[in-house]
Parts: sequence; C-alpha cells; structure tokens
Amino acid sequence: MQRPGKGKTPRRPGPKKASNTERDPVGVYCRIRPLGSEDEECCVEMISSTTIQLHAPDGLKANRNGEYKETQYSFKKVFGINTTQLELFEDVAKPLVEDLIHCKNGLLFTYGVTGSGKTFTMTGSPGEGGLLPRSLDMIFNSIGPFQAKRFVFKPDDKNGMEIQSQVDALLERQKRDSQQAVPKTPSSRQKPDPEFADMISPDEACKSENVDEDGCYGVFVSYIEIYNNYIYDLLEDAPYDPIRPKWLGGSTPVRSNEPPQSKILREDQNHNMYVAGCTEVEVKSTEEAFEVFWKGQKKRRIANTQLNRESSRSHSVFTIKLAQAPLDADGDHILQDKNQVNVSQLCLVDLAGSERTNRTRAEGSRLREAGNINQSLMTLRTCIEVLRENQMCGTNKMVPYRDSKVTHLFKNYFDGEGKVRMIVCVNPNADDYEETVLVMRFAEMTQEVEVARPVDRPICGLAPGRRHRNQAFRDELSRRLEERGGPSNADDRVLMTQLIESLPDLPTCELVDPADDQTLPRMIEVLERRHQIRQMMTEQFNKTANTVKSMLQQFDSQLSAKDYFLHDQQSKLNEKDKVILSQKTEIERLEKKSKTLEYKIDILQKTTDMYEQDKRALQQELQTREHRLQSELSERKRMEQRMQGAVTDTRLKWEKECERRVNAKQLEMQNKLWVKDEKLKQLKAIVTESSSGGSAPTERPEKPERPSRERDRNIQQKRSPSPSPLPKALPVHPKHRRSHSAGGEKWVDHKPPSNLELDTVMQPIIPNAIKVSTPSEKALSKCHKYVLRHQELASDGEIETKLIKGDVFKTRSGGQAVQFTDIETLKQVCPLAPSRKRRSGSAEGPAEGEDIENRAPAASTNSSHGYQKRRKP
Repeated sequence: MQRPGKGKTPRRPGPKKASNTERDPVGVYCRIRPLGSEDEECCVEMISSTTIQLHAPDGLKANRNGEYKETQYSFKKVFGINTTQLELFEDVAKPLVEDLIHCKNGLLFTYGVTGSGKTFTMTGSPGEGGLLPRSLDMIFNSIGPFQAKRFVFKPDDKNGMEIQSQVDALLERQKRDSQQAVPKTPSSRQKPDPEFADMISPDEACKSENVDEDGCYGVFVSYIEIYNNYIYDLLEDAPYDPIRPKWLGGSTPVRSNEPPQSKILREDQNHNMYVAGCTEVEVKSTEEAFEVFWKGQKKRRIANTQLNRESSRSHSVFTIKLAQAPLDADGDHILQDKNQVNVSQLCLVDLAGSERTNRTRAEGSRLREAGNINQSLMTLRTCIEVLRENQMCGTNKMVPYRDSKVTHLFKNYFDGEGKVRMIVCVNPNADDYEETVLVMRFAEMTQEVEVARPVDRPICGLAPGRRHRNQAFRDELSRRLEERGGPSNADDRVLMTQLIESLPDLPTCELVDPADDQTLPRMIEVLERRHQIRQMMTEQFNKTANTVKSMLQQFDSQLSAKDYFLHDQQSKLNEKDKVILSQKTEIERLEKKSKTLEYKIDILQKTTDMYEQDKRALQQELQTREHRLQSELSERKRMEQRMQGAVTDTRLKWEKECERRVNAKQLEMQNKLWVKDEKLKQLKAIVTESSSGGSAPTERPEKPERPSRERDRNIQQKRSPSPSPLPKALPVHPKHRRSHSAGGEKWVDHKPPSNLELDTVMQPIIPNAIKVSTPSEKALSKCHKYVLRHQELASDGEIETKLIKGDVFKTRSGGQAVQFTDIETLKQVCPLAPSRKRRSGSAEGPAEGEDIENRAPAASTNSSHGYQKRRKP
C-alpha cells in the first residue's frame, strides 16, 4: 500500500470561551512576618487592614544622596505579625476548598523574597498547621462519609479519571494487598510523623456544609518540584538498591542514588496542562495525606544560605484532585458512566524566593539555582504584564508561557477559568527594602489581571436524595424484620427453620404394638397434608415469582423505552447544543470580524481625511507656486525688455562717447601739431629774415577745425529709443529751473561733510533751507523740497558739483519719501587748459554749449525716473 505523503499536523482548536464570561481579579493578600530580633530596623508599617506603607531605611537614603518618599500599597487584605494560621486559612484558602468540593478549580501560591515566610505559610509547623494541611483536613472532614472504596476511581494517565466496577476494584485491592504483604524492616513501618502528628487541633477543624450526598468522592494527591526549570516527581519511588549497588561490565559500580528523570508537560483533551507520568496517590484520610506529603517533602531540595538556614531551591507544587461521580437511581452503587465523572483540582504552590547573589554569597550550584529561580520569577512577571496589557488595552500580544515551566504549567488558570489567589509574604527587615519594593510592584500589577470566573458544572438528571432514601429503606427493612421476631441479619438456616415451623406439626410416630394400624395412617395423612401445603406454597411462590418476573420485565421494557427516549432526547439536546454552540461561535467570530472591520474602517477614514488634507494643502501650494511662477515669468519678460532697452541705450551712448573722445583726441593732436608747425614757421621766418634782410611775410596756415557735430545729431536721431518702465517720462525743466530753489518753499539742504569748498562766484544759495549733513525724519517732515550736493571728478580732472533735487511726500505708513526730479551741474574750468572751450569764438562754440545745456536735463530726467529715497518712521 502506498504511504501518503507527510503533511502538516492539523492544529487543534483551542478552548471555546463564551463572550459574556464574567471575570474576577486575582486576589492578592499580604502577610507580614515578625522581625528576627528587636534591634533590626523595620521598613514596613501596616496602616489598615488593606494597606501597608514602606519606609526607606536611613542607610539607603545616605547612600543615594536623597530622600525616598514613603509609598503605600493596597491589597485585598493585609495580615499582620499577630495573625494566626487559622485566620489566614479561613480568609484565603477555605473558599478555594469549598470551590474544589463544588467541582471548581483553584490556584494558590505564595510569593516573596527569600526568608519572608512562604514555606511556613504553606506548610506550617507542629501546632501551627499551614494552608496545605488545613486544606486536606477540611476536605476529609467534609467528604469522609461519602468516599468511594479504594480503586473505584482510577487515573487514566491523561489527566482524567476512569470508574471501575466493584469487582475490579476488589481485585485491584487484593493485588495491592498481596504486594504489600512482603515483610518490611521495622524502620519502614507506617507511623505518623511526629512533626505532623499535631498539626491541627480538633478545635480548629473545618468542614464544608454544602456537600452533595448523592455522590461518591475520591481524593488523589501529587507532589512535584521545578528545579532549574526541570520538573521532578517527589512521590516517585527510586528504582535502586541502596545496600547492593549494581556493577557495570568491569569493576566500576553504578552510583546508588542516580538523579530521577525529569518529567514533561502535556495538554489534555480539555486544553489543560498536566505533568505526564506523574505519580498520583489515592488517600483516604488526613493522616495518610500528611504521610504522602512528608514523603515528598524529604526529597525536596533545600540549602543553607547567608539569608535563610533552610532556603527552598525549587518551586514546589502540591496538587489535590477530587473526583466525583453520582450514585445510581437506587442510591446504592456508583453510576458507571465516565462522562458523569467530574474532576477538580487545587494547586498549592510554594515559590522559591527571589534573592541577590551579592547578599547570599552563592557560589557554584547555589549560584546556578539562584539564577534559574530569578529567571522563572521574571518570566512570571512578564506573563502578568502582558496579560494586564492585553486586558486593559485590548491588544492581543502573545503571552510567553513557554519560557518557564512554572508559567506553562498554570497557563490554563490564567487563560481558562478558575480562581487564582496569591499571598505576598513580606519580611519587614530594612535590609530587604529594595527587594520588597519590587515584590510590591509585582503584587500591585497582579491585582489588575482578571481571570474568568468558574461556572457550575451540570449535574446528572437523577432525583436528589437517593442515598438518604436507600438508607431509610434499609432501616425500615431491618425494623420490620425485627417486628416479626427475627434478627435483621438472620441467615438462611434461621429463615428455613421458621418456614418449617409454620407447617403442621408431625404426630408421635412411636410404634408400641405391631398390630397398631392408626399411627402409620395418621403419619401418612400429616405428611400428605404437609406435601400439599408445600406444593401450594411452591405454586404460590412460582406464581408470585412469575408475576414479579413479568412485572420486572415490564419495568425493564418501560425503563428501556424511557432510557431510549431519554437517550434520543439527550442526543437531540446535544445536537441542539452543538448547533447553539456553533451559532454562538459564529456570532462571536462575526462580532470580532465586525469590530476588526470597524476598526479598519476608522483607520482608513482617518487616513483618507489625512490624505484629503494633504491633497488640499498641496493643491493650494501648487496654485500659489503657479501664481508665483506666472508673476516671475511676467517680471522676467519685463526685465528682459528693460535690459534690452538699457543695453541698446548704453551701447549707443558708449559708441557716441568713444567717437567723441576719438574726435577730441584727434583735435588735440592736430592742435599740438599746428602749434609745432607754427613754432617751426616762426623759427624759419626768423632765420629767413635774418638771412634775406627783409621779405614778405608768408601766409599762416589755418588751424584745424573741429569736426562738425552733424554726424552726432544724425546718430541721435537714428538711435532707437530704449523701453522705459514708466509709461510717461518726467518733463524736462527749462534752463531757468534754478529759480525753483529761490522760491518760498522750504528745502532740506543735504551737504555731506566730505564735500570741498570751491570758492567760486556762483554758489547755490537757498533761502528757507535746513542744512543737514545727514537727512533725518524730523527735517524731512518740515520741508517740501530736497537737494543733495554731490561732488565728483570729471573726465578732464576738474571737480564737478551736482545738485540733485527732489520732492518730499508722505507715505501710507506715516513716513517720508523723496522722489528725485532734477539734476543741476556746476563745473569749474581753467581757461588756459587745452580744451574745447578755448575755441569759444569758433563756429562750433555755441552749438557745443547748446548741446551740453540740452543734454544735461535729459540725463537728469532719465536718472530721476522711478527712483525714490524713503525714510521709515
């Protein structure tokens, strides 16, 4: 046959939880142990029955160079140093034991630093029994009369229970008794340990009143420890002989006490974690349970450290399992139905204390043990933190249960249902202040975690009070038998004797005379009568038996029909329950999906709104940039046009200037050449006159004329006008424009200190003027006109003074501004210098002067366009 390919293992569906499950917070209690000696400093103060206050010790304040604030922590209840073990049990553990009897799970663990009294709280001492022995005592006091016989309940090695018949249980008991019949040494004889003999006084015994009397109970205990993150069974028998060690092939002996094998964790069909292969011992009394506990307690790992003489080096877990099964309809035997068996368990956990190696001076294996203890406790804190975050924030982070065996074992208590309680043990010694603060923070965080509230288990459909009715029937039967004159416990021979005595008496059968013919016939008659009575009784008995048999058959048929009907109805009910459960599951799935989709829709809506806002902002920015780009393009075009006009004007201006300078240079050179020629002619004439004695004078050559400016005028007429940014140019003032400065308007005469006094006849004299070296807002606000005296060096080396005039006006912002309107030029020229003005009498003189006078206003007009000098207020 072809083997199918290996595929993935299908994932088993997780436990189904109802969405409306009620939840309760983890109950956290605090117990303060007394100080070791009176001279020790105390850092814990009990304020009320629910609050404690921590004081930082003086040494810690001095070392940290500061003062710690006093911190307060609240609990469900705080137990002081005078609290007895009974008071602690009634408030903390007794409700868990009552829930255990009512088929509900529970978890109780102690937590604290090393040496804070955790083991004493859980185990106790002679005369002061702890939570564990008191819980066992309450269980057996409550269910003692209703316990099933030994081996009726049997563990199935899968965290479940099986029911055996009375015969199988009897055979199992006989087999176990035959195995225990082997003679034992006197030291191993079963005796109650003296340390646990007087744990609980009879006056302190507790009992649960609400116990179901129509059921049978069986108690199983197991005891494990978690050492270095490995699980070991403390009730497992060691398979070695301590007297005769085994030998290997040579002369090497095998160690007599090899370490036991560690156990593994598995998950049952109800998704509960359990220790596979763990020993579960059925106990029938408190003493027997104490003995089993003490047997495992002797194997637990403890060591001596600097802080604790008997420090627990492992986490111990003592589990109490209570199996319950209902009685049948007659109330006489256990109902042989495995589905009707309810198993509940109570885990009592004694966690090892957290410790700091610099205080315990741990080395070697002690150091490794301390590291594993602290690591497992840190994992427990992490799991509690993630659980709290998931419940408070609605997240779905994975809880790291598998990082430690402690958290992995009790995973179903936090994820499933059950009641969880924690006792925080506190040592008020000031040396443990920092560790105690960490413990308080963990306890405060644990109180915020909620666990599903356990629900009541369904009970069978049989009528209640079956055991009581069965007992009443037996009592009534015994009473009636006693009324009839026979003992209630008469055997078959006594009953037979009474039956024989109820028959007719036999006559005397003594024969004295051989001829007696009356005795024998009388005997025969009596015997025949007794035979008839016997036959009648037999017939009546058979008739009654047949009637009873028919009635029983009828009852059986009716019972079978009712059982079939009940089975049919039960199957239909189960189908309905499955349908309802599937519909609830589908509803939960759809609700979760709906919530997820709503959350996604909200996120998408928010994202869409953000994108819309970004889109509008980007569109506005794009429009702004487009407008700015258009304005920049238009401005650029205008600047290009202005620059083109300015370049054209500048080029024509410089062409004209260059031509003028070339002509001036040529004229200067011609003048120099003419002067030299004149001198040579005069010298020649002198020489000639001296030689000839007299001769007619020679003709003087004409001075070279300056080229005409007709060409310049033509070029000015042909020049293309440059584009101006203003639509209209300022008007050119006539030559008598100097008269404006002599009017009645006020002027600001701005004369920089760097100007030179020229001592010329023509000086600008302005009446009603305010002379300043630097213009100010105050001076500008009092005047209507403005003139600036500017000096510069002309091309011929003479100083040229320009009067730059303008109008003063107010701006919109309240300040003053100046708009330049005209430029006047004053120039001093030496008459002896070789220049164009020496030939004033020539034909070109007036034209040149006229050209200079005409060009100056034009230049002033061009330079004054669009230029303003503003003074801000």
